[in-house]
Amino acid sequence: MEYTTLNNGVRMPMIGFGVYQIPNKKATEEAVSAALEVGYRMIDTAAAYMNEDEVGAAIRKSGVKREDVFVTTKLWVQDYGYEKALKAFDTSMKNLGLDYLDLYLIHKPYGDYYGAWRAMEKLYKEGRIRAIGVTSFWNERLADLFNMNEIKPAVNQIETNVWNQKRSEAAFMAEHGIQHEAWAPFAEGQNNVFENAIIKEIAVKHGKTTGQIMLRWLIQRNVVVIPKTIHKERMADNFNVFDFFLDEIDMERIKELDTGKSPIYDEMDPKMAFYIGQLKIHE
Repeated sequence: MEYTTLNNGVRMPMIGFGVYQIPNKKATEEAVSAALEVGYRMIDTAAAYMNEDEVGAAIRKSGVKREDVFVTTKLWVQDYGYEKALKAFDTSMKNLGLDYLDLYLIHKPYGDYYGAWRAMEKLYKEGRIRAIGVTSFWNERLADLFNMNEIKPAVNQIETNVWNQKRSEAAFMAEHGIQHEAWAPFAEGQNNVFENAIIKEIAVKHGKTTGQIMLRWLIQRNVVVIPKTIHKERMADNFNVFDFFLDEIDMERIKELDTGKSPIYDEMDPKMAFYIGQLKIHE
């Protein structure tokens, strides 16, 4: 396992296990249990994933010490604003069954995320959260947030994969000491990414899978990854990315795959902003 040190001194694993879009609650608990058995020590969930209960249950049943598991969850747009964010945090903690959280993220840059951020600053100062950050904040919104508030985000979790490499965002985060974390590191399989000829050639060269190549490429860019699978053997493959290195030629060949846009959805599309802003996860 390799770690990164966040801007407040907290150590964060470079690879974790994501639980977005796991098909049902039973499968979520089983998958998290399997991931912990494989060796993962970071689990990434969110209030909007509707599976915090199962994540917490798997952690408690695992026998792994709480302090050895880095747990992330996220605040949904519906609960932005100071008082609503405080209440939503308590709900997430009850669902997870935890006394403290390692990382709490604002899920999307819409609505009253200023009020939410100030609530998160309060919780951080009280020691209930070890680090706070954001998800899907492009450079302008990220700069505005930390320029106008007291605490700088420790992490920005943004879509990053071979099709959408986010190089300007990576440079901006590195300049300001904010850890880059990738959601959809496999691009959710779009454009038949696991069968891409260039990635397959590099995989054969190193005796690895195409998935391992994509994760190693991100880690060598100092990007934290949270791959998701419900298959234990693939969890083990995804975790086994610290025993080889991609050379400069490999890195450059993958760099050429960048299309500069998401293969999943366009976050700059006003229709997407409307959809996210109106999506309710509770009454």
